Amino acid sequence: MSTTTTMRIVRLGLAFVAGASIVVTALPAEAQQRKERKTILELLFGKPKREESVPERQIKKPRTVNRKKKQTTTIATKPEPAAIEKLPDAKVVLVVGDFIAGSLGEGLVAAFESTPGIIVERRTNGSSGIVREDYYNWPASLPGLIAETKPALVVLSMGANDRQQMAVAGEKEKFRSEAWTKEYEARVERLATLARQGSKPMMWIGMPAFQSSAMTADMTTLNTIYRAGVEKAGGEFVDIWDGFVDENGKFVISGSDINGQQVRLRGSDGINFTKAGKRKLAFYVEKEIRRVLGDAAADGPGLQGDLKDLVVTAPAEDTEITKTLPISLSDPALDGGTALLGGTAIKGNGKSLREKLVEKGEIADAPLGRVDDFRLNKIATP
Repeated sequence: MSTTTTMRIVRLGLAFVAGASIVVTALPAEAQQRKERKTILELLFGKPKREESVPERQIKKPRTVNRKKKQTTTIATKPEPAAIEKLPDAKVVLVVGDFIAGSLGEGLVAAFESTPGIIVERRTNGSSGIVREDYYNWPASLPGLIAETKPALVVLSMGANDRQQMAVAGEKEKFRSEAWTKEYEARVERLATLARQGSKPMMWIGMPAFQSSAMTADMTTLNTIYRAGVEKAGGEFVDIWDGFVDENGKFVISGSDINGQQVRLRGSDGINFTKAGKRKLAFYVEKEIRRVLGDAAADGPGLQGDLKDLVVTAPAEDTEITKTLPISLSDPALDGGTALLGGTAIKGNGKSLREKLVEKGEIADAPLGRVDDFRLNKIATP
């Protein structure tokens, strides 16, 4: 290769290197130019100025806790009525039996709280009954309780725990079997006779309905036994069944209390009584006690005694009552009403126009001059 050729090759190489460097240095400017190209909208409306938004510094506000101020409310409490002192010769009502008798006793204490002539003594055993004399023997205990309290009236209620087998002549008899029923009737009559010692009045309170339908059916059978045995001994059977069932005879948890308000009468177990239920249970017995003990069961001084002079009694039959005709609005002279009220008095026999019409068929005469006055004999003839 000649020297001339070599020089040409070197020159071409140097020219190539120089051109490559120029291209490399032009690339960033071209790329920057591409980035700065404006869009059509920017050409027409101009490029919007971008405002650099400086984020505001968020200042945390202290958390305010709103504490509710306790409002001091003063509840007006009714002053408890002063306990009425019982009379020295107050008559004692002895209540004996199982847990039903215990509820009855609580209700009777509340019922006669304001009665100075009645004291309610409770001698009950919640788990006792007539069947299990080995647990609690009522025939053996009752005479001692009567001697201790000296009651004027004995109230018994038991049987809710008696739905079990009973030992009869050394044999265990099933509930409601023939031998069981016969022995049970004898024991009920014996208890009623013991309560009637000295010919004292005695009341046997029947069993109520329960939530269990089987238990309710059994109580119906036992109530029949109680009624027969008590009446045979000369006592009185008090039926409370209707107070704790609905109109269809089914058990109710809630019902009317003694004031007619709807309240809960029985516990969640469907057996025990609430406070309102105990009071309603006693309501049936309270009426009978007041009837039997008479004046001793009268309440203490109260509203009835303060208003006794204001009671207006109905007039006796055929009593002469003074009546005065009212003044007519159209023409006072037609009915004799020219006199003021009280001036003209008409005597009557105390019976209303309805009573005269219904009893004797009598019709009152119309006043003279009224349109329905058909008495021709009153018109003067010429």
